[in-house]
Amino acid sequence: QVPLVESGGGSVQAGDSLSLSCTTSDRSGIYDMGWYRQAPGKEREVVAIISWTGDRILSADSVTGRFTISRDNTKRAVTLQMNRLQVEDTARYHCYADTTPRTWGQGTQVTVSS
Repeated sequence: QVPLVESGGGSVQAGDSLSLSCTTSDRSGIYDMGWYRQAPGKEREVVAIISWTGDRILSADSVTGRFTISRDNTKRAVTLQMNRLQVEDTARYHCYADTTPRTWGQGTQVTVSS
């Protein structure tokens, strides 16, 4: 596992934007990274994952066209740009690193109100 530090959550209105950032101090960093989220009473679900090279991206249908994931390997950082946020996006967002074993961040809360 590797240390992951998340930032950028908050409370916004529907239609607003937020940007989440996740950084790691691990210098090897050669693994997929991304974001999962978990809303109260629901199972954790994938939001978006990006490969080490950035050429492969997996994103949930519910966020496609609204959320964009990117990474800067020089900064060991992954960013999730969330636009046109919806109430249904309210959840705790966890950074993820596809290490062995998998690593999860503590999470950052995103609350979207109507």
